Amino acid sequence: MASIHNDVSLPAQARDVWDAVRDFGALHQRLVPGFVTACSLDGDARIVTFANGSVAREVLVDCDDGRQRLVYAINNERLKHYSASVQVIADGEATCRLAWIIDMLPNELAPYVQEQTKAAVIAMHKAFPPS
Repeated sequence: MASIHNDVSLPAQARDVWDAVRDFGALHQRLVPGFVTACSLDGDARIVTFANGSVAREVLVDCDDGRQRLVYAINNERLKHYSASVQVIADGEATCRLAWIIDMLPNELAPYVQEQTKAAVIAMHKAFPPS
């Protein structure tokens, strides 16, 4: 099983980044604008449209305010397994780290997903610019 790890330093307070992460239906507006162009809620899932035109249905698995951790999964015909967690960790008063871990199958899709996560991290930095 492929595991993709992203440890992202952001120049923002952890509570502000967590507020954006936990806003499950506003991914395109608050966390990764430009990378995600549209997002709509469908029960416990969100339908996400990416800048490259692909669409995914991401199911909310857990949202833990105490740990500032959100978990979601994707089930579709291309992916046998896809589970991701995003956790926001304070790193001082005005900065934080976002730990984003994706476990997925098949392994052959991991390079594509890794490239997508790189673009998402760039969008996160734009959403939380240095003050």
